[in-house]
Amino acid sequence: MKFCDRCGTYMERTMKGFLCPKCKNQVSARALEVNTFDASSPNPVYVLDGREKVEYVRISHTCPRCGNQLAVRWFSAASGEHAGVKRERTVEHFRCTKCSFTWVGT
Repeated sequence: MKFCDRCGTYMERTMKGFLCPKCKNQVSARALEVNTFDASSPNPVYVLDGREKVEYVRISHTCPRCGNQLAVRWFSAASGEHAGVKRERTVEHFRCTKCSFTWVGT
């Protein structure tokens, strides 16, 4: 986290360093930020391997690439543990029946 030296606004991180959205002051990054973890207590992440039966459902959903109104929908799930808290996540996927473009639902 860095604040602008000129106006005090929170600076956004960019590939070159930091940029102030208010006064456009740019500061180059001088140090590399490293995140470390304790290897003695690993946090497992469980991912389904795709062997389970997947059911595709045709729905009326507009393809962002070609504009087709028909797509198939399926869900994938992942579960894991971070800092002692178990968490499960479900992701909704879509595939266009015309151009086969695949995207993730929001």
